[in-house]
Amino acid sequence: MSKKIIIAGGGTGGHIFPAIAIAGALRKQDPGIELLFVGAKGKMEMEKVPQAGYTIEGIDIAGLNRSSLIKNIGLPFKLVKSFFQVRGIIRRFMPDAVVGVGGYSSFPVLRAAQAKGIPTFIHESNSFAGKANQWLGKKATAIFVASDGMEKFFPAGKIKITGNPVRANLAKNAVSRDEAIRFFGLDPARPTVLVTGGSLGAKGINEAIAAGVDEFGKNGTQLIWQTGKPFAAQAADLCKGKPLIWTGDFITKMEYAFPAGDVVISRSGAMSIAELCVARKAVIFVPFPFATEDHQTVNAQHLVNKGAGLLIKDSEAKEKLVATAIGLLKDEPRRRGLEENIDKLAVTNADEVIAGEILRAIEL
Repeated sequence: MSKKIIIAGGGTGGHIFPAIAIAGALRKQDPGIELLFVGAKGKMEMEKVPQAGYTIEGIDIAGLNRSSLIKNIGLPFKLVKSFFQVRGIIRRFMPDAVVGVGGYSSFPVLRAAQAKGIPTFIHESNSFAGKANQWLGKKATAIFVASDGMEKFFPAGKIKITGNPVRANLAKNAVSRDEAIRFFGLDPARPTVLVTGGSLGAKGINEAIAAGVDEFGKNGTQLIWQTGKPFAAQAADLCKGKPLIWTGDFITKMEYAFPAGDVVISRSGAMSIAELCVARKAVIFVPFPFATEDHQTVNAQHLVNKGAGLLIKDSEAKEKLVATAIGLLKDEPRRRGLEENIDKLAVTNADEVIAGEILRAIEL
């Protein structure tokens, strides 16, 4: 008899895309499996999960707003309401297991499942685990992590080092560089920089690119610039009349974006790094400076130490980023060295390993 599994979490692509990858591997290993996603109403999972072909139910939950305390007044009520909603979802769906991938909606779903004795699994993509996951980890069946040293956050006996799941269309990407660059309406004969600030954009990176945007044309260099929604209109205005630049708020087909970039500028969240390793790219990392315990800098430095990436601080991006990217494009031996070293860190089957572990555990 086929199993029923809830996958809970979201908020950013770094949580959603691994969840979708795990879902695909579960369905491949058990074609009759029933999968249900649970996410936060109003967040990007409510759009991205149905696009991937899965059903999702939304709950009323939000995180702490650190910039405006007045906006937090309704939080306790939302949390209580979300627990009632989750209990209803679990009662109707009757899952054999619940998988949490991080994000606001992950916590009440796993907490409710654990209270009912349903096996729970956590995927922790980062090198620094949040408080909610640490707490949930005490009662979890297994915890899937990307790197060693996670015993300081979770019970050692429950940890399984799997790497981070990468979207199937990236892990098995067959798009050529020429095809990819033409997809963006650009010229395959020219060197190209890809800028991706994650699914929600990156203010520091965007401001640095905006400050030096004319340098790309002066050097005969093309730019593919994914801005995120907040900066999209400003970037579009800046790039009017510049035929060597493609700009947009979101790139839906990253399987075209990665092959197109000879040099990539990126934040250093765990999932971005996992995808860039698989894509075998020369990367300049600009860590998000306000990440918990500055874990994005830790992530990026790990690659820098292995000769697998460059690092520029967010605070120095406006002065250094564009010049460094153009310089790296012109330095082919250095670029090739970065590509070879990052390729050694690639993990392409984490989704299959995680799915297999989940199915084996609930069959016991």
